[in-house]
Amino acid sequence: MEGILAIFDFDKTIIDVDSDNWVVDELGFTELFNELLPTLPWNTLMDTMMKRMHEQGVTIDQIADVLTRIPIHPRVVPAIKSAHSLGCDLRIVSDANTFFIETILNHLGLSDYFSEINTNPSYVDEEGRLRILPHHDFTKSSHGCCNPCPPNMCKGTVIKRILSEEGNKKIVYLGDGSGDYCPSLKLRDGDHVLPRKDFPAWDLISTNPSLIRAKIHEWSDGADLERVLLTTIQDMILKGDYNTMSQFLSVDCKLETMPMSSHDLPKPLPGRPRHVCNAILHTRYRRSTSFGILPMKMPWESKGRTMPVLSHLLRKQPAGLPVYH
Repeated sequence: MEGILAIFDFDKTIIDVDSDNWVVDELGFTELFNELLPTLPWNTLMDTMMKRMHEQGVTIDQIADVLTRIPIHPRVVPAIKSAHSLGCDLRIVSDANTFFIETILNHLGLSDYFSEINTNPSYVDEEGRLRILPHHDFTKSSHGCCNPCPPNMCKGTVIKRILSEEGNKKIVYLGDGSGDYCPSLKLRDGDHVLPRKDFPAWDLISTNPSLIRAKIHEWSDGADLERVLLTTIQDMILKGDYNTMSQFLSVDCKLETMPMSSHDLPKPLPGRPRHVCNAILHTRYRRSTSFGILPMKMPWESKGRTMPVLSHLLRKQPAGLPVYH
């Protein structure tokens, strides 16, 4: 094994809401959005909304300011930094757009942690209007996917391309939406998929988990994402050869320790952030309360012990390297 790829969806995975809905609601265009929603594909709708906003005097700086206030669970940023410190190559596959994602990552100080962002391209034209284009130009041809992917983007195609380029790396994929189901089907034995519980990807996977070759680990909020993601990565490192683990745990790594007992885990946000109810009204795909995925069993639980995880493999490491307890 040459390494680990951690691939994140963005909306409702890294951030806690849909970025498109957030911008529309915060800038006061919800009524127009709902009026146009039945008439246009989502990607075309968002480009049209940017045109209407520009016509009514909304500037690109106002859009950026709204994006910097977007809700995010306080444990998500530490989780991303810790995964990067453990040696993972971090990437994003999202049906948002480059301007929204890059603005938020810059605000959070996360731009340098991701090696690649796969999303709908966007740019500011000469008039100062934000243009949002499709990742796949569905006006010319279909991407040909039979899974519930939007016409402008098949995330499964993106994963197939990544696998062709990085086939020796193991993948951890995190997502929530129906569009995250297709890439889950492309994962292999030894990969891991982390669907958000009670969201569309989890619902679809739950209907027939046997279709997924990767190991399935559910999560529910940012604190859960941190716990499940980092434990999964640590387990993958432990199962790799020692030379690979030494690569991840070099003295240059600045590991951020994560509390592992239930008493020390960060508390979830006290309530749903503003406008989440509005965002749910705009959701492209129906949610359900289906079930069928068992919670992830931690590797140490079956042996009835607390988490020493890396300590027995770090005896020969340089002094001062943090150890998870």
